[in-house]
Amino acid sequence: MPSEPVKPSARDMIGELAPKFTDITDKLLFEDIWERTDLSKRDRSLITVAALVALNRTQQLDFHLKFALQNGVTKDELVEAITHLAFYSGWPTAMSALMLAKDIFAQQK
Repeated sequence: MPSEPVKPSARDMIGELAPKFTDITDKLLFEDIWERTDLSKRDRSLITVAALVALNRTQQLDFHLKFALQNGVTKDELVEAITHLAFYSGWPTAMSALMLAKDIFAQQK
């Protein structure tokens, strides 16, 4: 069974704790930056996943791997991107990302 689409919303996660940060994230990042037309959402997802893998930001990577799938990036493309990044960002960052991707892909079935 396919999982439900992910909808970016900082308000759901930390709205009570940090309302201004939440407002900036939801309005500026997801309602403005992600909606710009010079790059497709698919391309933005690949770029974001690459940055998060390279910086070893696995907590945010979970959401963005799911969002990338929703935005049309295939599982094979994500695996290939992470494999490519192993040589630029380090083997441990790629391994961590692949382990996370494996779990997410299993949930998608």
